[in-house]
Amino acid sequence: MTERKPPGVSFETWADRQIREAEAQGAFADLPGRGKPLPNLNAPYDEMWWVKGKMRREGLSFLPPSLALRKEAEDAAAAVARARSERQVRQILTAVNEKIEAAIRRPPPGPPLNLRPFDVEQAVARWHEDRGGEAAEAADGGITGSGTAAPRRPWWRRLRPT
Repeated sequence: MTERKPPGVSFETWADRQIREAEAQGAFADLPGRGKPLPNLNAPYDEMWWVKGKMRREGLSFLPPSLALRKEAEDAAAAVARARSERQVRQILTAVNEKIEAAIRRPPPGPPLNLRPFDVEQAVARWHEDRGGEAAEAADGGITGSGTAAPRRPWWRRLRPT
């Protein structure tokens, strides 16, 4: 539909002709979703449907800054559980602690923060406890005091009992 509507032709007739010509040329033959039902057809009308769909497709979310920081703190705690070295644990917690301390000094808008910085030393001690014998190996990045790589246990032996 790139051409202009000629004068004297009703809009409906002109639009119908444009659609009919495009369909005859096969312009609608390979559209994505062809033959599939329309998504959310029975959902109630929402003015922000496009924005919400775009955010869902892009993996975005909008949270007030205080809630976003709470979520980031939860993610940091989960990342600590998966960390492979003591240095990585310290880096994760130091980064999130800086953000928490800044938010405590200058509270962000939204709900109350209700967070305090992580105790890094306590978290590192807990991380060592969770790993048992391999904590010393992970603490120095897999290098023992002699400067050689420590033998690693098979992955299935490192799993914690449920």
